[in-house]
Amino acid sequence: MGGRYPHMLLILILLHAANAALDEPVDKWKTLGGTPPLVIARGGFSGLFPESSSAAYQFAISTALPGVILHCDLQLSSDAKGFCRSGVRLDKSTLIEDIYPNRDKTYKIGPEDVHAWFSVDFTEAELLNVTVKQTIYSRPSTFDGVMPMYRLEDVASLEPDGIWVNVEYNSFYKEHKISTEDFLLALPKEFPITYISSPDISFLKSIGGKLKGNTKLILRSLWENATEPTLLKSYGDIMKDLSIIKPFASGILVPRHFIWPTNKDEYLLPSTSLVKDAHALGLEVYAAGFANDIFTSYNYSYDPAAEYLQFIDNPDFSVDGVLSDFTPTASGAIACLAHTKGNALLPIAKPLLATEDGERPLIITHNGASGVFSGCTDLAYQQAVRDGADILDCSVRMTKDGVAFCLGSADLTTSTTAATTFMAKVVTVSEIQNKSGIFSFDLSWSEIQTLKPELNGPYAQAGLKRNPAAKNAGKFWSLSEFLDFAKTSNVSGVLIEIEDAPYLATRGLGVVDAISSALVNASYDKESHQQRVLIQSDDSSVLSVFKKFPKFERVFVIDPVISDASKPSIDEIKGFAHTVMVSRGALVRAHGFFLTGFNDMLVGKIHDANLTLHVGVLKNEFMNIGFDYFADPMVEIATYYMGLVCDGIVTEFPATAAAYFRSPCSDLTKNMSYSILGANPGGLEKMVPLGALPPALPPAPVLEPADVIDPPLPPVAVSSPPESTPKGDEDASAASSNAANCLLVAGIAAFLYLSSH
Repeated sequence: MGGRYPHMLLILILLHAANAALDEPVDKWKTLGGTPPLVIARGGFSGLFPESSSAAYQFAISTALPGVILHCDLQLSSDAKGFCRSGVRLDKSTLIEDIYPNRDKTYKIGPEDVHAWFSVDFTEAELLNVTVKQTIYSRPSTFDGVMPMYRLEDVASLEPDGIWVNVEYNSFYKEHKISTEDFLLALPKEFPITYISSPDISFLKSIGGKLKGNTKLILRSLWENATEPTLLKSYGDIMKDLSIIKPFASGILVPRHFIWPTNKDEYLLPSTSLVKDAHALGLEVYAAGFANDIFTSYNYSYDPAAEYLQFIDNPDFSVDGVLSDFTPTASGAIACLAHTKGNALLPIAKPLLATEDGERPLIITHNGASGVFSGCTDLAYQQAVRDGADILDCSVRMTKDGVAFCLGSADLTTSTTAATTFMAKVVTVSEIQNKSGIFSFDLSWSEIQTLKPELNGPYAQAGLKRNPAAKNAGKFWSLSEFLDFAKTSNVSGVLIEIEDAPYLATRGLGVVDAISSALVNASYDKESHQQRVLIQSDDSSVLSVFKKFPKFERVFVIDPVISDASKPSIDEIKGFAHTVMVSRGALVRAHGFFLTGFNDMLVGKIHDANLTLHVGVLKNEFMNIGFDYFADPMVEIATYYMGLVCDGIVTEFPATAAAYFRSPCSDLTKNMSYSILGANPGGLEKMVPLGALPPALPPAPVLEPADVIDPPLPPVAVSSPPESTPKGDEDASAASSNAANCLLVAGIAAFLYLSSH
């Protein structure tokens, strides 16, 4: 069923998630009570919708584990009605200044005078006219001005299993003759207020003597140097003397770095003893500040699930709950990923056969684990093997003395330090790319070996760098060195990518012959060799040459995004390839950053022709992931696996894919209580108000035979190679000016991004 009815699988998974019992066996948790950690939804699903809005709370309930706790930062109106909204300034997270433009005021809050709009100056009726907005610029603003402010009673009407009320500004309301205590104590008994937190010890002590029932009181710690108003000690000092908390509170809510601190370079330090010390005293520990779209530490490689696991699935302790803006990711970490590090990966499909139930797609690297180390270096390939990749890839480049080696681009300036030592080699080669560069075929192998790798992530200018401590670490391998390493590794095979073969032939460099010889010399052509060999190219003539090796699987790359493929084009591909590799945009349609639909027709045509399907390239950075994936790379992986039944996933972060496929939630034959689900394209787009999105782009072209068939490869030249076009002084000056402008724009973008976080 899996290979032909992808959406039926998605429906079945949804049914499993909704109806299965919570009976999956797991190891004993290291929480205080030995039970799974709680998921606490900060303002609901605030990573997607404006926090504390109706949609945010409803989506939190529908996408999280059963038992999710809805978090409400309490604000009170002038007539003592409770609303859920973070902070104390309404103008930061609502459009109140548009409704009541002249009702801003200045109040002293702590040591500062704050000029803003405040809830204490408005009645409940007035605040219900105010709509909410998104406060973090990397999140959708398309829902701004759509939903009104949400009251605590509205949250209770959703009938959640529990509500967590946080009282941040008790003294401020006191000064305005509004009592948070009276408000909370007067709430109907049916309101499921299970937790009340506050950074104010006197408030917790006072209300603790009056509360009835099982509501737990939690001391919320602010930053280390902030002063607690009752003891007049810093929260950092209080956390070192937890015994003073035990008499009035059941636990503590602390920022993440109180538990797992980082050094000045944003790498993890050893954990503190805070959780174990608190548990020894019988205090619960809740960690705050989890969000998929903020950077925390390079150790997590932009995989938000990895961060949750650091707090809930380490050998020493587990926090008792996580306060998160993205409830599905927190839920998936707890229900699907914890206690699975030793699990075997799901089995892969048999070669050249479509993926079926109980099987998974190939995990194919893109320049090795290039999200962690510089691509195509020894370190990137070694990391990929440790991370669980099935297929190691090598994009083959040629040196001017005929050595084949692995590198992501023929232009050395994109991933090496060539620009610092070989500026005289800058040329323009229009057959390769439109811009100038320093190309591998103009340097000897000995010159290439003097270069250092340079790790540059696609979003580094926006502040999302990749592993800067290893920016120049590693060395490049020749193709023969790569094959020798792969042979001794436990991977299923290798993928050899060939680009620019016709141009290289005019330079006297036979890349096809060099690859063929290397594979034969390494015995990869022998039927007795267990590892698979995938030859990948966007050139049909290149792939046709490898028909003489029956063991090799041929992968045709469709580089531009397409909306469909005509039957004649598919028939042509069948004549020289076994597999089609497409970009993500060919399989999932999008409007803005919202998904609108799957390209089922293209997937069906490829599978019906008995061709397998690969998709890529997947990256973990949240800026690379559409809103429907919840800024979670595992949701994107699940989408291509469950929703589109792809047979191979090409990724720069194989560890993320492997973690997902070690999880029982990826096994479609299991009846799991909760699953990491793929995206539902069109679901969010339908909620966007008319006119809020830019005009839709025209559909991508349809693939035709003329797009598939390439001319025969030219013979390898034996005469002098054609001269490349040197980059003139005028062009260099223009390029320098353009580079400066690009840096300026990038700097502004990075500043806006970082300031919003």
